[in-house]
Amino acid sequence: MDYPILYSFKRCPYAMRARMALQLANIKCEIREVRLNNKPDHMIEVSPKGTVPVLIMKDKIIDESIEIINWVISKVDIFKGNLAQHENDLTDELISIFDNKFKYHLDRYKYSTRYKDTNLEFHRNECHKILKYLENLISDKNWFFGEKLNKLDISILPFIRQYRIANEKWFDSLKDILKVQKCLNNFLESKLFIEIMHSYEVWEEGSDLEYFPAKNL
Repeated sequence: MDYPILYSFKRCPYAMRARMALQLANIKCEIREVRLNNKPDHMIEVSPKGTVPVLIMKDKIIDESIEIINWVISKVDIFKGNLAQHENDLTDELISIFDNKFKYHLDRYKYSTRYKDTNLEFHRNECHKILKYLENLISDKNWFFGEKLNKLDISILPFIRQYRIANEKWFDSLKDILKVQKCLNNFLESKLFIEIMHSYEVWEEGSDLEYFPAKNL
């Protein structure tokens, strides 16, 4: 294999944040866009848990998005080490909150019909509480900790994007998370977001090779 293989799904927030890290480091991959209701046999063989992203290299397979981000950072200092120690500590804390508590409530808010006896409003409000907690910790800049993009931004903004999509008018009307909204808007308008959301054909055995980042074609 000339390049790592990346199994991905365009709209998955976990795959999205892995693609952002790879894009920032300009690490070229063979990308295999999948549909989660029809996962390729090879992807299941190498990662039986059956979720994206999966990054396959000659000497290792990484199938957790945060581990992919950390692997990228170990190879290329994409964030230039520009955070203070307390901001690094907050980054780890907040990523854990979003990966666990926020995502739990987000799924039951955004996809409430998939869950039995789910109170949509309750789960929406639980996510809102977490965003208000985040609001009190971040700067009033383009990104959460200032004017430079960092690990926290790429790790949790894809989930906040999903939260907004569930009811955009309601989300945009909120007055108690203005800094969060500002960061999200900046993210949605960024060159990075536009580039990593490039559309690829769904991969099947025998498909023509496609590469990520798209600008490397």
